[in-house]
Amino acid sequence: MTDRVLDSAKFIAEHSDYVSIPYHHIDRATDRIIKSMDQREYSTKTWNQHALNPKKLDHTTVDWIFLVDLLNFSFWSDLDSADRATAHPDRYAVEYKGVSYTGYWSLCAAINRALESGIPVTDPTWLSKASHDELAMIFKSDTKEQVPMLNERIELMQHAGQVLCQHFQGSFGHCIEQANHSAQRLIDLLLTYFPSFRDIHTFNHRKVYILKRAQIMVADLWACFDGKSYGQFDDIDTITMFADYRVPQALYYLGLLEYNTALKAKLIKGDAIVSGSKEELEIRGNSIWVVELVRQRIQERQSKTTINAILIDFYIWDLAKEIQDELTVPTHHTRSCYY
Repeated sequence: MTDRVLDSAKFIAEHSDYVSIPYHHIDRATDRIIKSMDQREYSTKTWNQHALNPKKLDHTTVDWIFLVDLLNFSFWSDLDSADRATAHPDRYAVEYKGVSYTGYWSLCAAINRALESGIPVTDPTWLSKASHDELAMIFKSDTKEQVPMLNERIELMQHAGQVLCQHFQGSFGHCIEQANHSAQRLIDLLLTYFPSFRDIHTFNHRKVYILKRAQIMVADLWACFDGKSYGQFDDIDTITMFADYRVPQALYYLGLLEYNTALKAKLIKGDAIVSGSKEELEIRGNSIWVVELVRQRIQERQSKTTINAILIDFYIWDLAKEIQDELTVPTHHTRSCYY
């Protein structure tokens, strides 16, 4: 099962109608990625440099990462303009230490804000007993728009707290210990005990695995702990990129994805793309596969250095945020708990 996501991505890429990979652009894009990652000295240590990520390396950080990745989905706003170049002033945002955060970082800011105010939001025992109103307050917005899918997030938090208390002695660290340094075993535990991680679909009559949030859980642990302690996974290089909204948009900008006329028109218009639809799975599957092709090219050129898809994904996600005013095609609009 170690190649289930890559095998699925390759199958999707080989049977796509809406999305294609311009193979003749891969070498040029790879050159750009190598140069930029080298200049920025991209490594696991890059993760800890983000202001909102925790700096301590203990079990409390493990539970912080678990909660963040449990809730890391669907932060795009219905208020944003179609081109996504400029965020709407009323879109969901969280102010923390004088900075207003949107998107994924609004989640991190909300959790840190709660912890600093004395709310033990990362404690599974507290989560298992917390009321709807108590959990809703964690996501309190500093703008007019509320966090998307609030009720779904609250239900996931309550359920996760109960599962961790019942099966893992009240800490996600014990779940990691059961995985015995295997990324794939940890993913299987997530799929078994936490249904929202089951990012598994049907494409052309075949089951396909995307597993964005389960894989990024592993990647965040690995990066935070620099491959040691809770972040030691002997099979870490089996993890692929994380197929979300932002990275495919940047891959298109880099010339690594192409959309047919019908899909491009939908994206520009801002039409919804249904979760599990052929269009959506093609965007996500082709993204995973082309990043793997880039990884292979980088490995061929830098044979003495091991590069994995995680670091490439981290770089491209950061790049997308930096150049968002230059991106020529909007992110796709899929309201889903999977990403």
